[in-house]
Amino acid sequence: MRDRLIVGLDLPTLKEAEKAVRELEGAVSFYKIGYQLAFAGGLDLARELASGGTKVFLDMKLLDIDNTVAKGVENIVKMGMTMLTLHAYPKTMRAAVEAARGSELCLLGVTVLTSMDEQDVIDAGYEYDPHTLALRRSEQALHAGMGGIVCSAEEAEAVRRIVGPDLAVVTPGIRPSGSDHGDQKRVVTPAQAIRNGSSHLVVGRPIVAAPDRRAAAEAILAEMQSA
Repeated sequence: MRDRLIVGLDLPTLKEAEKAVRELEGAVSFYKIGYQLAFAGGLDLARELASGGTKVFLDMKLLDIDNTVAKGVENIVKMGMTMLTLHAYPKTMRAAVEAARGSELCLLGVTVLTSMDEQDVIDAGYEYDPHTLALRRSEQALHAGMGGIVCSAEEAEAVRRIVGPDLAVVTPGIRPSGSDHGDQKRVVTPAQAIRNGSSHLVVGRPIVAAPDRRAAAEAILAEMQSA
């Protein structure tokens, strides 16, 4: 399970992120670096972690014209990243897949953000509810040749039926029983996410904001193991 837990280093400074990594050494082998840390020196940390054999999920949610996405992916491949997110738009995914061809970078299509509910999706101009939109984008990601999907664990079981056993199904919005949901609206416990077919669980605040980060990570790993 250790390789299936991805800890989100959603912290404001490089110093705090490095401290979290030290505290979690030996318990965690996979980290996510997103916007907050990336713009505070996190890309250098991503390279450092990857060069030392630690897996890094670069959560950039790329979306741009095809050429811009492709050139960005080419450089991310050179960084040695394990996973990279982009929004699951068909043209964007096809451009990224071509740019990453021959590498070990796992490209993940973001379906619907776990902070969005049905009204949020309607307000964004989509005709589908979050569940239907996630499934439609999963089909498109499969056809584009992506390495996996990012979705709510609520949709993981249905997504797994679409993409089959080999693609990664990465689920954020994981909250242990009794924990604060924060700004997440579609949340699931670690054990339920594993039972639903998630290949990887992304957990940020319940670990990095915990008084004892290592204990929090180990408790989540134990719950995953019990699924």
